Amino acid sequence: MPALTPDTIRTATETLSHLTDYLRDDPAPGEALALVEPLLDEYTGLPVQIADALRALARAVQDHPDTPRSAEVDVLIMKLRTAAWEQADQHTLHYVLDDLRALYDSASGTESGCD
Repeated sequence: MPALTPDTIRTATETLSHLTDYLRDDPAPGEALALVEPLLDEYTGLPVQIADALRALARAVQDHPDTPRSAEVDVLIMKLRTAAWEQADQHTLHYVLDDLRALYDSASGTESGCD
């Protein structure tokens, strides 16, 4: 795996931006759901990944010897951890996709698949 750089992270966010643009062009619901599904996976989706990254950032900053020890830093680290919890709470969005898929399948008279 190549080393992480700000540019590799920007590439990921650009991909999300392309997805958003694509979804604004009104694709078929089945295709749209299939594209978004990996983003909201219960275990590896963005809410979980962002929460994990925020917690890891908080830990890295807190544990680094050059980090100033102050109440202000403690508050900022707590804000990162709070944001991580808020992001993790969004992991249940995969249920929304499941429900949308079921409704779409039911309306189109199919048992599985969305197209």
